[in-house]
Amino acid sequence: MNLPNKLTLLRVVMIPVFLVVFMCHPGIDRQLARYIATGIFCLASLTDALDGYIARKYDLVTNFGKFMDPLADKLLVCSAMIALIGAGDAHVVLPSWVVIIIIAREFIITGFRTLAAEQNVVIAASKWGKAKTISQMLMLILLLLNIGHAVFTYAATGLIALSAALTVVSACDYIIKNRGVLKE
Repeated sequence: MNLPNKLTLLRVVMIPVFLVVFMCHPGIDRQLARYIATGIFCLASLTDALDGYIARKYDLVTNFGKFMDPLADKLLVCSAMIALIGAGDAHVVLPSWVVIIIIAREFIITGFRTLAAEQNVVIAASKWGKAKTISQMLMLILLLLNIGHAVFTYAATGLIALSAALTVVSACDYIIKNRGVLKE
């Protein structure tokens, strides 16, 4: 169990902590709970960048990491989005149809990567996939913060639209570039 894998597991452990603080906010003000939950979400997101950097730089890439890292990312993002749907105090509402598109894309690409792996084809993350992830993380941070100022409202709304668009574009990019996987 190397450092990048420990960081990945830490991210997984942080998810229920994030959810408890965000949804239950035991003994603290609701907006303060949102700020604390946002901090936990940001720390968990940073472990994603850090574990990948360390794994590549020090040649610590493992099969466990290849499997668990993307799964941890999906669990973190999907947990936050689903929790936001149920938040009744939001200044900007995350539409459920956007969440469905994002989650559907994750299932599709995961299935696609599984097919590719069975054919010994590795599908690396694309620039569109990375842009999608960054836009989703920024969107979620703004939505979690729940700041009612017009600038934040417009930025959050714009990031919802951008995230939905990049989700679709990145899915199409993966499938088009690797359509040969479907021919086997």
